[in-house]
Amino acid sequence: MTTFTNPVLAGDRPDPAVIRVGDEYWLTYSSFESAPGLPLYRSTDLVNWTFEGSALPEPLGSTFAVDIAEHDGRFFIYIPFIPTPWSALADASIFVIHAPSMRGPWSQPIDLGIRGAIDPGHVVGEDGTRYLLVNGIRMVRLTDDGLATVGDLEQVYDGWRYPDDWVTEAYALEGPKLLRRGEWFYLVSAVGGTAGPPTGHMVIVARSRSVHGPWENYPANPIARTRDASERWWSRGHATILRGPGEAWWMLSHGYENGFRTLGRQVLLEPISWTDDGWPVAAARDIGAAQPAPVDAAPQGPSVGFALDATAFRLGDRWAFHAPSPGEADRLRLDGSDLVLQAKGADPADTSPLCLVTGDHSYEIEVDVELGPGPVEGGLLLFFNDQLFCGMGLDGERMLSYSGGHRTHWREPAPSARRLRLRIRNEEHIVTSWYALPGGEWVRHGLRYETSGYHANTMGDLLSLRPAIYSAGEGHVTFRGLRYRPLG
Repeated sequence: MTTFTNPVLAGDRPDPAVIRVGDEYWLTYSSFESAPGLPLYRSTDLVNWTFEGSALPEPLGSTFAVDIAEHDGRFFIYIPFIPTPWSALADASIFVIHAPSMRGPWSQPIDLGIRGAIDPGHVVGEDGTRYLLVNGIRMVRLTDDGLATVGDLEQVYDGWRYPDDWVTEAYALEGPKLLRRGEWFYLVSAVGGTAGPPTGHMVIVARSRSVHGPWENYPANPIARTRDASERWWSRGHATILRGPGEAWWMLSHGYENGFRTLGRQVLLEPISWTDDGWPVAAARDIGAAQPAPVDAAPQGPSVGFALDATAFRLGDRWAFHAPSPGEADRLRLDGSDLVLQAKGADPADTSPLCLVTGDHSYEIEVDVELGPGPVEGGLLLFFNDQLFCGMGLDGERMLSYSGGHRTHWREPAPSARRLRLRIRNEEHIVTSWYALPGGEWVRHGLRYETSGYHANTMGDLLSLRPAIYSAGEGHVTFRGLRYRPLG
């Protein structure tokens, strides 16, 4: 019997949205301040996923939880954008993109005129009319083509209230995902807050014979929740229930791994059964343990390392810019097997580093860094956001050391050079660094860091700690021979 172990998509992949297309499944997730945005993954078994491209080359803001829909042979992704310092938006705004297939080509974002709302969920009502639900839970009618709204948002569901003594972050009714089974519409949503205490986030279900309600709450809510901080997966929520291979039912959601909030919210899979009176039940006793895989699923492969091959490099596949300005990808140039990154900003805090999503507890990354002419700085980091990062860089005169989002006072006795090899090893939050002249021996950096606190609850920012390369100042930095390998 083939089994699988969560996560089925490791690393920071929050708010997964998934759709079945024939015998395939397509998934994307909140890409926040990354460009390109909305990475697209494909699977035939819900366990093994392959990157296929990105749907959003130029995000209009921070890209929050989306929904994917198919209607009359056309595909739609409904996107909430949140204002950022680099965007032109003044409020949370919901847009839509569309394409003839999940492979694209995807349209430019179209403004639906919905303000102050997030977490769209698409549904076709019992009369064939299209609607969009948002956090709250409120609903607005869509035009037949799904590219505009008709009327205003109206409250349609008030949620399910958990006992007051449950320890959560906030009530936060959000993440509506809808499905139709038999005569019932099912509304799957989240309450309890997406970060905060590990016992907060949860999955609740309501049903109705009409998208207009009234909605009946499942008497056994919630169907998924972290009940104790000793469990492997925390803050489980933002779920989609759908038919899997062999017509069995499954649920995909996200959660933080116990002890590794630094990795962000990862994609979780668990089986769904149905009661005799038509309610979904999350059937797994422990989603942290190995469990039977969907029918004909291939075995999960181990995490593997890679060497960056510039000839096959694709933004969105492992790598994306953090907090990009419009046209950020123009900073990157491929020169044979090298990556050449144009400088931006004065230091790591105000540049847009090129970041790597990882789901490994321990790993090592190294790269050869060569500064171009002029006053330029480049290096290798572990990067959470512009206020929280650690690592090292060089400016041609000295080595620059960073910790806690600040340049430290430590004067590392590295050679004054415009080219060095750099290596960072993260062993379950203990971070050690090395440097070497080309062809020389590795020298351990004098500082080590402990990064278990580099996570969302520390910063109030729903991101993850990622290896990153950066280029700041004036001119460019060339990165060669980048290698990543998991440890253990």
